[in-house]
Amino acid sequence: MAQTQLSDVFVEMADTLVDDFDVLDFLHVLAERCVELLGVSAAGLMLTDERDRLQVVAASSQGTRLLELFQLQTDQGPCVDCFRTGRPVSVADLPSVGRWPRFTAAAAEVGFAGVHALPMRLRSEVIGTLNLFDVNPGALDAEKLRVGQALADVATIGLLQQRAIRRRDDVTEQLQSALNSRVLIEQAKGVLSERLDVDVERAFQLLRSNARGHNRTLADLARAIVDGSEGTPPAGAVEGAR
Repeated sequence: MAQTQLSDVFVEMADTLVDDFDVLDFLHVLAERCVELLGVSAAGLMLTDERDRLQVVAASSQGTRLLELFQLQTDQGPCVDCFRTGRPVSVADLPSVGRWPRFTAAAAEVGFAGVHALPMRLRSEVIGTLNLFDVNPGALDAEKLRVGQALADVATIGLLQQRAIRRRDDVTEQLQSALNSRVLIEQAKGVLSERLDVDVERAFQLLRSNARGHNRTLADLARAIVDGSEGTPPAGAVEGAR
């Protein structure tokens, strides 16, 4: 990968760490950049809630999000193992490994053959995982794994640095706020999808584009759409949100 491209991504990540830091937008940017930089097909992130349970907070596609949710519902999969052990789990070809049979079948249904899960750690405490998926079987080379882990570390710092969080209660408070916001965003995606007759991924693109264009957080705009205080953007705006 080009050194300048990698440097640009880390600069972009650092630039998001401002006073009006939008956690969810930051994590979605991270997922997108992982796909671009590492050459994988999709990426997703899981974080712990106040009860130390993993929750899906960002994904580069709807199919990836559903597969991540499936792991949590069945309590089975490489990302779950990564969280429990605090160590990377890299699987070049899921069917050949023979582990996590239900997850492997679900991954095959959405077209994924390889998965690489990287821990998001603060010292010895694991607060989540960065998960990389590929439609083609094959190992992720050592350099890309190092870059992926560095991006996971940047995400962890970005989540915690804003309030100089060192105590567990403060950590879980911020993460729980992000998880609560995710519920609103999913509801708003559904509202926009139905009103504009578009799929949920296009609805999210539109939601995110409008939030950025009007200097609002995703959660604030989503709340306004769900409670009816915000009108639905014109359907033609969807094309500009790609």
